Amino acid sequence: MKTFCGRANPTTGVVDWVEESEEYDYHQEIARSCYADMLHDHDRNKKYYQGIRAAVSRIKARGEKVIVLDIGTGTGLLSMMAVTAGADFCYAVEVFKPMAEAAQCIVEKNGFHDKIKIINKHSTDVSVGPGGDMQTKANLLITELFDTELIGEGALPSYEHAHQNLVHEGCEAVPHQATVYAQLVESELLWSWAQLQPVEVKEACLVPPPSVGRCAGAPSVCDIQLSQVPPNSFTPLSPLCTMFSVDFSKPVSSAFRSHSTKFVAQASGHAQVVLSWWDLNMDRSGGIVCTMAPSWTYSDSKTAPWRDHWMQSVYFLPVERQVAAGEELSLTVCHDDYSLWYSLQSQSQQESETGAPSSRPCCTCQAHMVWTRSRFGEINDKRRTESYVSALRSVLREDSICLSVSDGSLLPVFAHMLGAKQVFSLENSRMNKQIIEQVLEANSFKGGVELLEIRPEQLCSNDLGGDQISVLMGEPYFSTSLLPWHSLFFWYCRTALAGLLHPSATILPRSATLHVVAVEFRDLWRIRAPCGTCEGFDVTPMDEMVQRSLDFRESREAEPHPLWEYPCHALTPSKAIMTFDFMQCVPQQPVSTQGLLPFVRAGHCHGVALWMEFQLTEDIIVSGGLLRSISEQGHCEWSQHRKQGVYFLRPPREISGDGRAALSYSFTFEPVLGDIKMDFSIEPQ
Repeated sequence: MKTFCGRANPTTGVVDWVEESEEYDYHQEIARSCYADMLHDHDRNKKYYQGIRAAVSRIKARGEKVIVLDIGTGTGLLSMMAVTAGADFCYAVEVFKPMAEAAQCIVEKNGFHDKIKIINKHSTDVSVGPGGDMQTKANLLITELFDTELIGEGALPSYEHAHQNLVHEGCEAVPHQATVYAQLVESELLWSWAQLQPVEVKEACLVPPPSVGRCAGAPSVCDIQLSQVPPNSFTPLSPLCTMFSVDFSKPVSSAFRSHSTKFVAQASGHAQVVLSWWDLNMDRSGGIVCTMAPSWTYSDSKTAPWRDHWMQSVYFLPVERQVAAGEELSLTVCHDDYSLWYSLQSQSQQESETGAPSSRPCCTCQAHMVWTRSRFGEINDKRRTESYVSALRSVLREDSICLSVSDGSLLPVFAHMLGAKQVFSLENSRMNKQIIEQVLEANSFKGGVELLEIRPEQLCSNDLGGDQISVLMGEPYFSTSLLPWHSLFFWYCRTALAGLLHPSATILPRSATLHVVAVEFRDLWRIRAPCGTCEGFDVTPMDEMVQRSLDFRESREAEPHPLWEYPCHALTPSKAIMTFDFMQCVPQQPVSTQGLLPFVRAGHCHGVALWMEFQLTEDIIVSGGLLRSISEQGHCEWSQHRKQGVYFLRPPREISGDGRAALSYSFTFEPVLGDIKMDFSIEPQ
């Protein structure tokens, strides 16, 4: 039976009907998951193995058989570690069917099929006893149920059920314990990801709506590579606080809990943000610790293990408050069964309040539901705003009729403040429209901008009061965009609006260019690297099915990554390889280009970074990629607001940098699909 699914094309805006077979191939999803990253996490693997060996040894020393329950087995790696360490039998539970099938193949390939049983169920559905999934309860509980927030993948309910139904009382557990740490900081950078800041425009100040300022923000955690947030971008207001620990060898509760830690403020400032991470104590002896601490907490940052499946967390306080050095404060963390949230109390508040907030903060202003944290940062970027304001100032006239095409953009508000006769804005959703309405009302601009909840192809002259558009503008930003060239949706909108444009209309931006540079990644290459044997443990954790996914399924596709979090070294100059002229309509025929980019630095070429730059006016460019020219040493500084495209080469190539090799590229823009097909290879020169 064939089924069809409607999907909005992020570039063209058209709904495409895509056929989906019942025999859906999950290889791609497995390949894009974190399994490769986890299997390359040698620090994690080594410490899990050490903890498992220690636990197995203690059970055997008591004269007992070692029966293991491995919840969330994934590839089956931890179960195979347990058998290698001397376990008698393992029940390996994996709810994701394609991964459970892969684990079965891997277990059989490595000769462990007689001692490991793969159970394709959620652990809370597993039964024990004759005819059940497990013949007997386990005395060693091994899990890898953790995410960046520790409990976000349902670790607590799974542990709670396991202790009640699947393991013996007093069982061994690997990991044995988890501990959560937090530090209160002031940070203009991080706070700009949570709250809309005032904007200076033409000697006037655009203020955020009161509803946004009062809002507690998005309830979800902000997970990032905190190692890439420089310490000079925040001021610690508290010491590093130990918030709470969970002993996994004892019954665990998933009920609401709160934990408070008192401290004396070590600096004065605005309490805004909580930085948080956790560590795993793999053994009850306390000597095998796997920590998520960022690299700048190490005496030598180069010794910090890198991982992407577990990162660090940033939590934004519901309201910022001024604190004074020496002030006695209390930081409280609350958690339900899946999430954490933080609050700050003074000593007087502690004495007057009876308890911590029982429900996590949630957005009441709608902005945090529509705008991502990087979008907040983009809107708050003063330098970027200055570029757009300068560009608008140079093209606007007193009789300008402006139309803005972007999602939830402040450009139409800027145009009104700069004196345009009439400003219209197309909004793709009611929530976006309502947010901009709040901005207009907060600044007494109600009526200054007409917001139209209508698609470009549906717009007619009557909607514009019979006028022609003299300035068509966009950032362009669209919430549906994933890859850099998805912003070309602006071009398709411009084409749909061609009949409403004045013959001498200004298009801002006037064009966009696609840029590329070949790079060596410090760490990001690991997420797509082949997985053979794990370091220090002689089994093959990936079978051919998963390995083919990792090696070949994505060979002609780029994927989005925020490269400011993933340092890289440029091996070639950057180059603009395609230009899209917004002054003209989208062409009907495909456009192709090809060429060579010489390697000028030595290193491992892991792939190619791709990004868009927008030519607002003759002399104003806004980049969604590199913020400045590549340094002589090859250092790249990337925009924190947009994700860049990454095309991984299979396999990576060692480059001498002596000019004997070049990156060969081929691009084809297909207007009907709104897609860019690309191919790269390394050629001798």
